[in-house]
Amino acid sequence: MAVITAKLVAELRAKTDAPMMECKKALTEAEGDLVKAEELLRVKLGTKAGKAASRITAEGVVAAYINGNVGAMIEVNSETDFVSKNDSFLALADAAAKLIAEHNPADLEALAALPYEQDTFGPTLEDVRKGLIGKIGENMSFRRFKYFNGSNLASYLHGSRIGVVVEFEGDATAAKDVAMHVAAMKPVSLSSSEVPADLIEKERTVATAKAAESGKPADIVAKMVEGSVQKFLKEVSLNNQVFVKAADGKQTVEQMLKAANTTVKGFTLYVVGEGIEKKVDDFAAEVAAQVAAAKAGA
Repeated sequence: MAVITAKLVAELRAKTDAPMMECKKALTEAEGDLVKAEELLRVKLGTKAGKAASRITAEGVVAAYINGNVGAMIEVNSETDFVSKNDSFLALADAAAKLIAEHNPADLEALAALPYEQDTFGPTLEDVRKGLIGKIGENMSFRRFKYFNGSNLASYLHGSRIGVVVEFEGDATAAKDVAMHVAAMKPVSLSSSEVPADLIEKERTVATAKAAESGKPADIVAKMVEGSVQKFLKEVSLNNQVFVKAADGKQTVEQMLKAANTTVKGFTLYVVGEGIEKKVDDFAAEVAAQVAAAKAGA
């Protein structure tokens, strides 16, 4: 039997972009013949993984895992909503969240290197990801994650596209309600003093432009701008928002938490694909371009 060296496996992996274990299996079957092993991989996985790697992944899921005061949340992306419902893809996302909670990796690269096997792929999470790309035929990626440790944790997943983890002290039911509130209202910070300066400046610029159109004196315009900014700060900070389950329609989150003797120390909100520029295919334009190219070549 041919000896399958690490160098040989690495060489095949570099040529095919296939998972390490798949390369080793192919080389074993091919008795160490690199060319034959490459052909075996092309048949099994095609060139899907390499070709898919550059495609935009703006769909996907958010997965969370909590065990006591330790937890994690991760966004795992795919190209289409169809694949985001695939059982193997969902298993990969859930496994990644659990691995983060158990190992606290420093970054995405460290996460990808953690040991994990699924669907005959492995021995690392990255190998499973690449294997599933080849199997399913669609790019998928780990986009971002957060590790939690030390506080009580409450999580809420709205479907699989919106995920929230709340760090709190006090009543678990109140904290869960806050997590649901965050998913619905999407605050940007815990308090108005923590709203990012760039967002405040953007709002001030818009408010200034609107107020200037009023034609009122400068001192009045200044007050209008300040009023708009203060209103904005209340609308985007969690504590100042009206609680979505408020019976009177007026109670703020801060007031609800005080009544429940609960303190929210922080929250993390992930929305799938947020900030990713999606590719929009224009079928009519594509056909027109093909027709024009055909005429030009005639």
